[in-house]
Formats: sequence, structure tokens, C-alpha cells
Amino acid sequence: MVVVMQEYTRGVVLVKKSIRQERIERLINQYPIGTQEELMEHLEDVGIQATQATISRDIREMQIVKAQDGHGHLRYTIFKVGNRSEEEHLRETINEVVIGLTQVDFVNVLKTLPSNGNLLAAIFDDLNLPEIVGTLAGHDTILIISANADVAKQLHDKIAAEMNPEIIH
Repeated sequence: MVVVMQEYTRGVVLVKKSIRQERIERLINQYPIGTQEELMEHLEDVGIQATQATISRDIREMQIVKAQDGHGHLRYTIFKVGNRSEEEHLRETINEVVIGLTQVDFVNVLKTLPSNGNLLAAIFDDLNLPEIVGTLAGHDTILIISANADVAKQLHDKIAAEMNPEIIH
């Protein structure tokens, strides 16, 4: 039996973060959820109310990304690091979400599936790779800055080797 600790504030049920995130993981594994709005609706169906900002933070913290399912639809997926190394996590994430890669002098421009730019850039940042001076990320684009064009080319080749040819645009 699971006991849910709840607080009642002005008619809203507040659930502890750990419980909300556990429910989010269960819902994402159970249903083909593709938007934050859909996720909020599923949470409300199980009695949990959360704001869009809270859901957005949970998605970032839980390293939830959008990936294509077997039918070509984008849906949320949770990457489990488990016993994998950080490098393996990076390779798997590149394979799942990178759809385009271009090198311009000492900069690599990565295009990702929607809502995955910031997550992938954070993974690059956490690894402190010697080929990377810095990253700049948005919704679906990452700029990776290297010290020079030769180093950028080395990084480009490493990233290209991990990309999934089935989702490259």
C-alpha cells in the first residue's frame, strides 16, 4: 500500500515532488504522451494538479526527451542512466534526438527533435569534453563552440558517427 502525503491549499492537492515524478514516469511509460498539456491532463486524471512550470522543471530534471515511436510520432521518453557511463548516455541521446549536424568553421550546429536542445547541451556541458569551449542551446538547436576548425571537425565526426540515419532530415 502506498501512502501519498498531501497538503490542501485553497482546494488544490499538492503532492510531494518525488511522488509526482514517480507518477510522471509511470504515465510516460504507459501512454503515448507527446505534450506537456497531455501530461498535465493525465496527472489530473490520477488526482495530481501541477502547473506548466512545474511540469517543465520535472521534465528537465528527469531528463525526459521527445523521441519518435515506432509509428513516427513524437512522444516523451525517459532516458535511464543506470549503470551506463555519461559517454554512453550522450551517445544514446545523440542517436535518439539529433536530426541534423552542420560544421561552420569552429562551430557545430546541431538540430534536435523539438524540446531537446537544452537537454542535450546540458549533457555536453556536464561531460566537459576537451573539444568543447562552450555551448548555446535553444528549443531545438545547439551551437557547440570549439577552439578551432580542426577540433570542431573532430567533434563533428564523433557526433555524426552516433546519429541515427533514420531520423536525419
